[in-house]
Amino acid sequence: MDILSNAMTNISNSEFTGRSECVIKPASNLIKSVLQVMQDNGYIASFEYVDDEKGGKFKVKLIGKINKCNAIRPRFPVKVNELEKYEKRYLPSKDFGILILSTPYGVMSHKDAKKKNTGGVLVSYVY
Repeated sequence: MDILSNAMTNISNSEFTGRSECVIKPASNLIKSVLQVMQDNGYIASFEYVDDEKGGKFKVKLIGKINKCNAIRPRFPVKVNELEKYEKRYLPSKDFGILILSTPYGVMSHKDAKKKNTGGVLVSYVY
């Protein structure tokens, strides 16, 4: 069971049906970090953690900018000079969408990883 994949599918389905909010449960630190990157890049409006004493959940406010989002399985290790290959594989065109990586500096988009000149592990993509 991959909770990140379930969370991304939940967001994608909620966007497709036109909802303005979705609930993701259970919560995890990886999902929180991915949601933060999505918020920083303007794909979601906001999110908040709600403790329901059953693992917690996130309430995500959607703004209708996501065409597709998904988790990447298996999680490929990637060097900074290999990022373009995966951009071509997962994103529809150059400078459209983001790859989300888990790096030694934390979870960040592929654009930030290029600026910091670091590689990591591919986690998901959004466009």
